[in-house]
This record gives sequence, structure tokens and C-alpha cells, in this order.
Amino acid sequence: MRMLINVPETVVADALRGMAAAHPELSVDVENRVIVRRDAPVAGKVGLVSGGGSGHEPLHGGFVGPGMLSAACPGEVFTSPVPDQMVRAAAAVDSGEGVLFVVKNYTGDVLNFRMAAELAEDEGVQVATVLVNDDVAVTDSLFTAGRRGTGATLFVEKIAGAAAAEGAPLERVAAIARQVNDVSRSFGVALGAVTTPAKGSPTFDLPAGELELGIGIHGEPGRERRAMMTSREIADFAVNAVLEDRRPTGPVLVLVNGMGATPLLELYGFNAEVQRVLAERGVVVARTLVGNYVTSLDMAGCSVTVCQADEELLRLWDAPVRTPALRWGS
Repeated sequence: MRMLINVPETVVADALRGMAAAHPELSVDVENRVIVRRDAPVAGKVGLVSGGGSGHEPLHGGFVGPGMLSAACPGEVFTSPVPDQMVRAAAAVDSGEGVLFVVKNYTGDVLNFRMAAELAEDEGVQVATVLVNDDVAVTDSLFTAGRRGTGATLFVEKIAGAAAAEGAPLERVAAIARQVNDVSRSFGVALGAVTTPAKGSPTFDLPAGELELGIGIHGEPGRERRAMMTSREIADFAVNAVLEDRRPTGPVLVLVNGMGATPLLELYGFNAEVQRVLAERGVVVARTLVGNYVTSLDMAGCSVTVCQADEELLRLWDAPVRTPALRWGS
């Protein structure tokens, strides 16, 4: 398998050095694995910290900046960051208003962020935590107790980040983040297996002509395997799985997400089918985002996330954001 790396052992450090060179507005600590807004801490503002295994870029480091995260902690590939990283990040962004940890529901992430919250509070940093668990595909997986955290992480980080930028207190920012998670649902599909740098070959066997419905972002098994389906058929299955779990009662935000190896040409075509299914089911779409945002290295595939957005959530979604991977507004 050909990979654009030096050696597997330095792939994360190499990426962080490259990120630092490309984004001088960020402070990238390669040795300690922490990415922070260079202007942090921002006076009067709640800090937002997230993180997880590398290999899901631009999640989370690509979402550090005004209107979104204050800091991110990248772990090794598909491996949780450690509490020391999270404590260091919390200290770097705390202005005295407290810090919100955004944690995807994977066992290592949950345990390490919980320990970090205790350590940070011992050092005088007030910490609140929101758990993202939006994946309807499975109840439990090899990595979680309960539902996995996937595409809704982007919605949580953007909307909570906007609330923090407006000066909302920690309790309010945390409540908004939990609301976003509660009204979001996701479903993913793999068209090909993922290859990690350490292994250098696919991590699971997906025969040619088959796909996996309900795959996780680390290559975890989904609901079932089927013969290859058309974009229209995949959209029918994925969107219906989301709507059967939670039927929106108002306008929604939609994320049509690539898993890393699916080109935009295909994602936009898939979005057309997603929009068709939602319209047929009477769901009003307020905003749509299409692209590779919550990825799984080189996995071919896609996911759909639907978030019910009231007026406040929609306003916060539209608020200005300026990060390496997401930016709009003034």
C-alpha cells in the first residue's frame, strides 16, 4: 500500500509540523500534541477543548479558531489523546470563565477526558463536559458503551463555539452543546476498508462489489453487508435509518460527509439523493454542508448527519467562524 508518509512512528508529529507551517494563527505544540488558538485565552470567553485519535482530519485540529474550538488534542492514529494533553489545553485556553470538553463516545476518549476534567479542576479550572453519541447504526461497538460519536461532533463544536464567542457562560454553552447532540443523528456507509499507517494494509476485509452499512469511523463493523448499491439506494437506506430513530419536527441542518477517499463529485451526487429523500419525507432543510470533515484516513464511504435546528441553533450555525477547515462570515 502506497502512503505519503516517512515512517509510521512519526506520522502524527510530521502532520502537526506541517499544520504549524500552514497556519501561523495557531500555536501547535508538536512535542506535547496540543493545538491552540494563538490568541488564547480570550478574555471573558469560555474555552472549548476537544480531541481524539488522529486520522479523522480535519476533526479536531482543523476546527480550532474563532467561532469554534479553542484547542484540540490529537492522539496517535485512532487512539485517544492522554489526560496530560487535555489538562495542558484547558490551562492554555481558560480565561477564568471555564472550559467545555467536547468528547466523542469512545471508551478511551471518555475515560481520559473524565480524568483530565478532575485534574484540571484540581488546578482551579472549572470544566463541563458534553458527550457526543449521534450514530444510530449500532447501540454498542468495539470502541464504545452506547452509541458512537460521529458527524454531530462538527455541529456541536460549531454551534457551541459560536455561543462561547458571544460570551455565553459555561452552563449555557454546555446546555447548547447537549441540545445539539440530543437533536442530531448520523449513519455511515463504507465502500472500502481503511488502511492505517502502522498496518499498511486494510484493517478489515470488504470484498469487491460489497459495502458495509452502518460503519464506524475506525472501521468498526456496521449493521450488515450488502452487494454494492447505487447512490440513490444508499441515500434511501441511510436517511431512513436516521429518520426512523428521530423524526425532526422542524427545519434541519444536514452534513453529507466523506470518509476520506470519496471525491466531492460523488459526495455532491449523493447529496442530491439525500435531499430527495428528505423532501419525500417532508423534512425541511435549512442548511447543508458537503465535504470531508469527519474522516477515517483513506476509507471510501460517506455519512449523513441530520440536526434539528430551532431559530437559536440556526443563528449560531450561521455565526462567523474562522478555522483551517471551516470558515464563513466576517
